[in-house]
Amino acid sequence: MRRRLFLRYGLGSVAAVAVAGAAGVELVSRGDLPGKSVLNSIDGACSVPATDLATYAPPGPSVSGAFYSAARNRTVGYTVAWPPGHLAGDRLPLVVMLHGFNANHADALAGMSPAQAVALRPGDAPLAPLAMVTVDGGNGYWNPHPGDDPLRMLTDELIPLCQDRFGLGRPPHRIGAMGISMGGYGALLLAEKHPALVAAVAAISPAIWTSYAEAQSANGGAYASAADFAADDAVTHAAALAGVPVRVAVGYDDPFYPGVRALARALPGGASVNFVRGCHDGSFFAEQEPPSLAFLASRMRSG
Repeated sequence: MRRRLFLRYGLGSVAAVAVAGAAGVELVSRGDLPGKSVLNSIDGACSVPATDLATYAPPGPSVSGAFYSAARNRTVGYTVAWPPGHLAGDRLPLVVMLHGFNANHADALAGMSPAQAVALRPGDAPLAPLAMVTVDGGNGYWNPHPGDDPLRMLTDELIPLCQDRFGLGRPPHRIGAMGISMGGYGALLLAEKHPALVAAVAAISPAIWTSYAEAQSANGGAYASAADFAADDAVTHAAALAGVPVRVAVGYDDPFYPGVRALARALPGGASVNFVRGCHDGSFFAEQEPPSLAFLASRMRSG
């Protein structure tokens, strides 16, 4: 039987709070002090619509595993999930879902598993069938660092594994990128660096800085050098997304709001940028997951 996503995985759920806690490292480092967070909660700045944004069908199968990543110089875990009515081995489009800071493949989404995500019914209508994969990317913001290149892990190892072992994302089927916070930046970076590979991208509260100095003051491990920031700055290279459908969502009280504003000005015409009520927390992430997946499913189907 169908269950209401936001009854079982409410916008204030423990799972969503756990994701918010992981993102909290970024918030504290950017000066979003606990007092401000409490004030936002009291005055409603972090409130998001408590509406039933989606239903979901009984989830399909999923499998978790691990592989040694030469690009990251370590073993990484992953989870692959299929939509309802499909089995492992079915060829489908593939969404690569990137986790936020201090998270991993097991908690890349807010308030739901990958299998539940691809079983969503936004607006009580099923998504076009697609599969999802999550993977351990570390805390290096998905951009290359000395001895650890999670971006190359995605393109040279994870996606080929999904294509060869599971038949997912193989032509003519397509690949989409999605992420939350640090993962939202990573999804944009993946699409900017590989626009021929990524059919569409959806970024929820992406961690966007406008300068290397700003990034360093907030998180010294985000970029290895000023040159690396310049090479992987999502704002500077936004023009590479011309022809790639883009959806971005951020809350007005998100500390990354100024960076996303700068990104919005740089994105090619036609990008869907949503500035709405909310903060950088699990409730906002969960509220934005159904429309983000609906966006990807419709754009990947049309290709």
